[in-house]
This record gives sequence, structure tokens and C-alpha cells, in this order.
Amino acid sequence: MTGPSTRLKLRVVPGVGRPGIVGRHGDAWKVRVSAAPERGKANEALLVELASVLDLSRRDVELVAGHSSRDKVALVRELPKGEIEARLESAAGR
Repeated sequence: MTGPSTRLKLRVVPGVGRPGIVGRHGDAWKVRVSAAPERGKANEALLVELASVLDLSRRDVELVAGHSSRDKVALVRELPKGEIEARLESAAGR
């Protein structure tokens, strides 16, 4: 790790038609993914979506908790928390 890292709380809704960042869900970010919650497909789709929205490489986003739950924690590398929050808010259309 060369830059900052941040743990990000997420609430994931799998199997939807329109994936993307929805907005806040309490202290977490609500994210929709089109992949089904089976064999890690929704988890991988979540990480790809986050990396894309945050303009990071996929390797800079890692799932660290909640592998089989809708409530997850991702580790985001290379961006400070404020920048992550700003990019997620922008993606949610706020």
C-alpha cells in the first residue's frame, strides 16, 4: 500500500436491472448490482462497480467483511475518505 486506505460500509442489493450507487443507507452506502448473490458473483460485481465509480483499479478495492451478507465492508486503497465520499455522492446524483 502506497497511499491512504479507508474502510467503507456498504449495503448491497443484488439481482437488480439497473446497477449503481443509490445513496446513503444509515452510515453505509447502498449499492445495487445486477449479479445474483451466488458463488461470489454479486461480491465481484460490487467491487468492479466501486472501482469504476471511484476511478480506481479493481485491485485497489477489496471486500474485508460480510462476504455472505447484504451488509459489507470494503477496503479502498489510494484515496482519502473525503474524496471517496465526494465521488460516491456524485455517482448517486447528489
